Amino acid sequence: MKKSIISLAVLAAASNMAFAQSNVTIYGVVDAGIVSERGAAVGSTTKVSSGIASASRLGFRGTEDLGNGLSAVFGLEAGFNVDTGTQNEGGLFGRQTFLGLKSTTLGTVTLGNQYTSYYKALTEVADPFAGGYAGTATNLFPSTQRAKNSIVYVSPAFSGFTGEVSYTLGEQAGSNKSGRQVGAAVAYANGPLNARLVYSVANNDVPALNVDGDLARNILLAANYDFTVAKAFFAYGKDKGTASAMGGKIDVAATLANLPNAGRLTDNSTNLLLGVSAPVGQAGTVMASYIRKNDTDSSNFDATQWAVGYSYALSKRTSAYTSFAKIKNTNKAGYTVGNASEVGSGDKAFNVGMRHSF
Repeated sequence: MKKSIISLAVLAAASNMAFAQSNVTIYGVVDAGIVSERGAAVGSTTKVSSGIASASRLGFRGTEDLGNGLSAVFGLEAGFNVDTGTQNEGGLFGRQTFLGLKSTTLGTVTLGNQYTSYYKALTEVADPFAGGYAGTATNLFPSTQRAKNSIVYVSPAFSGFTGEVSYTLGEQAGSNKSGRQVGAAVAYANGPLNARLVYSVANNDVPALNVDGDLARNILLAANYDFTVAKAFFAYGKDKGTASAMGGKIDVAATLANLPNAGRLTDNSTNLLLGVSAPVGQAGTVMASYIRKNDTDSSNFDATQWAVGYSYALSKRTSAYTSFAKIKNTNKAGYTVGNASEVGSGDKAFNVGMRHSF
């Protein structure tokens, strides 16, 4: 018995030493609730869903000190469905995988499957719903979350300013430019103001299909300002070129069936978001936003979204929430109300659920 205890103590000490050297952190989000969708071409739906406010995930991130202000960094993140216990986001670590080097003076370079600058600016800065709930801004804004085969550089902060540059290799046979994406962002965060300006361009050529595509260009200005009693949110985006505004959570089934609620792929558009969040009592937060998508193509597939939500912190790691959003489509535009993990099926959705982070 004594030998077993000693052995366990030695193993625990060795394990702690290994983790101390590499500084590995295990983290995650477990999010589940009830979703009620209305206004779909195929009828109304009420279901238990996973990842409504935030996508459910399990992740590992870590650093290793290499000396002289240089560190090795990595991240692995897997998605899962609480309602079924199945894997989500495709692949074992389909949500995010990266490896790189971080310098305290020169910045950070990482390689892998990583979040795009556009998505981070939209969800981290502009959207009071942070890319989740029924009111997520990704219902109408372009919503490409991650870029595979990407190289990302983030500068150190200088007087509140940081810069980010990304290059995504298309990796298509016969061409080095086909499918590649280039992005850049400038961010400012100081005091109550948080703002980012993002520009990205993607090549739509597909040599294997003999497709000579146009360039897709996206620009986004995102900002929020904390007035203490409330926080104001703003975003303005412009999309130009083939597939530049493939945004919106699109009802794929309705699209394939050519039903009136079918999603539309707009090539050129402008997007405007106005939002607010405010504390209510000691633990509550109310959120609201208005989004206008203006299709500048001749098809004129415009849409507007109104959303409201409420979150109550039961503890530092656990919260309960509810939200409602409605989209008004013009000319059968067909945008649908989704959430952090689902595209949705109708033009109205109500959510109630619970989220725990660890």
